[in-house]
Order: sequence, then C-alpha cells, then structure tokens
Amino acid sequence: MDIGLPGMSGYEAVAHLRAEPSVASARMIAVTGYGQDEDRSRAFEAGFDHHLTKPIDPHQVRDLLSEIARGS
Repeated sequence: MDIGLPGMSGYEAVAHLRAEPSVASARMIAVTGYGQDEDRSRAFEAGFDHHLTKPIDPHQVRDLLSEIARGS
C-alpha cells in the first residue's frame, strides 16, 4: 500500500484494515518514497509488516513474497 494515498494516508488505511477481523492478519507492505529510519518506524507502528522504499527493487519484492509464502 502506498503511504501517500489521496484522502486517507496509508498509515490511516492500514489502521482501519487491522481493525477488521477478516483482514487483520493479512501481511501489509508499505510502499513509499519516505525511507528514513523515522519513516520506517512510523510504518511499523501503524501496522505494516514490511516497508519498501521507492524505487522498489523487483528482486527485493520477489524475495519478500517468497519469504511470506514460506510463512517467515
């Protein structure tokens, strides 16, 4: 999910999704141009499981999805 969504930030959106029992346990990945340590911390505090900074490396996405599929 992009952090810079119009109308509702990704931080707000992930908090709403985490409150919904049907999707609360889904893996949430922040995709953002904000890549400082503070930004990463804020994403994790908001409920994201992973934080990717744009531009995203396709190999990193592949590795992350493989990790998720393995249940890590």
